[in-house]
Amino acid sequence: MTHRFDPTSLREYDIRGIVGKTLGPDDARAIGRGFATLLRRAGGRRVAVGRDGRISSPMLEAALIEGLTASGCDVVRTGMGPTPMLYYAEATLEVDGGIQITGSHNPGNYNGFKMVFQHRSFFGQDIQTLGKMAAEGDWDEGDGTETVTDADIEDLYVSRLIAGYAGGSYKIGWDAGNGAAGPVIEKLVKLLPGEHHTLFTDVDGNFPNHHPDPTEEKNLADLKKLVAEKNLDFGLAFDGDGDRLGAIDGQGRVVWGDQLLAILAEPVLRIDPGATIIADVKASQALYDRIAELGGKPVMWKTGHSLIKTKMKETGAPLAGEMSGHIFFAQDYYGFDDAQYAAIRLIQAVHVIGKSLTQIKDEMPAMVNTPEMRFQVDESRKFPVVEEVLDRLEADGAQVDRTDGARVNTDDGWWLLRASNTQDVLVARAEAKNQAGLDRLMAQIDDQLAKSGIVRGEQAAH
Repeated sequence: MTHRFDPTSLREYDIRGIVGKTLGPDDARAIGRGFATLLRRAGGRRVAVGRDGRISSPMLEAALIEGLTASGCDVVRTGMGPTPMLYYAEATLEVDGGIQITGSHNPGNYNGFKMVFQHRSFFGQDIQTLGKMAAEGDWDEGDGTETVTDADIEDLYVSRLIAGYAGGSYKIGWDAGNGAAGPVIEKLVKLLPGEHHTLFTDVDGNFPNHHPDPTEEKNLADLKKLVAEKNLDFGLAFDGDGDRLGAIDGQGRVVWGDQLLAILAEPVLRIDPGATIIADVKASQALYDRIAELGGKPVMWKTGHSLIKTKMKETGAPLAGEMSGHIFFAQDYYGFDDAQYAAIRLIQAVHVIGKSLTQIKDEMPAMVNTPEMRFQVDESRKFPVVEEVLDRLEADGAQVDRTDGARVNTDDGWWLLRASNTQDVLVARAEAKNQAGLDRLMAQIDDQLAKSGIVRGEQAAH
């Protein structure tokens, strides 16, 4: 028995594809067999399996479990819920690994798998290993005594989210976007003080109201309307599998991922003075300055939830975050990205700081920045182009950080060019103190891309 995956589905942080085209039950079965084999060889035996609310998830779940049991692992099914609920199961139940079936914030016809192996992220080379094992049929056989049981952990998870809550009473809007976090959010708001209004908490894998990606401002239109109509203090939004948080203040302005981290850092550093706080290379310089101002140690790291989690373990950081809204708490929590938990901590942070979210947003330094810009580029060229840019910049004596691509500091501000780990695109972003500065930074990006034969006019669809 061997199996070949569609090469586009084995990605850096997870396995993801279009159901019926690049991903199907045979892939799920092969993932189960490979994962179980690796786990058995590492001395493990039990795997927690969860799924999101997509129409294809039950079918993939059944095939995945077939594969896991065929190669000798017992399975604990945690059912439908957000990805962090599966991470919570993996952290607290007697299991050796966990797999969530989820297409994250991709369109409804996508699906995929996020994995945890003996409490660590399973990514990069691990995922390539599954592909290699499948091609060679290098799978162990079970002994036929494997069990499949169900664990109803939703209520346990909700009570863990709210444990020790001391966050005051607010009027809040919650938009679950018909994603997998809906039922958890419905239970959560009943336990919180204050006034809560929820949107689209019924799970629907067709996402009939809007796409569940809170980092795209257009997807926050319904939440902005709710906050304005009901005169709420702020609004919270979740992606399709509940591991990324979006927020708007009382005036409907987006509080971006790095701004959320700046707010969340304040109470964390009061409890743990001088601690390391990690953000990705796309984050504003204003965030790094703010962490330092609060007495913390800011660390810039590579984009990607698995890479950030790994760096947190290495540095002992109590908090980390990405522009994309992945927020990771290790202080009083397990170190994984959980949008529901980050939402609770945000409410508490607003309370501790003692100002409204609107006022906190008002007091942030005014920066002019671009959204994330993506340029289509041939897969074989994406990393070489970044190297060419780095070489030219360093030859010119520019101030460059190579953590993840090229991040260039100038008197105007900074700009970033990096290769996406998951798509055939280059990603750029720039931030300055004013529009004239931003225009100068954009001209530098255009100049560097042109020198490597790329015209910015060909911007990729996001």
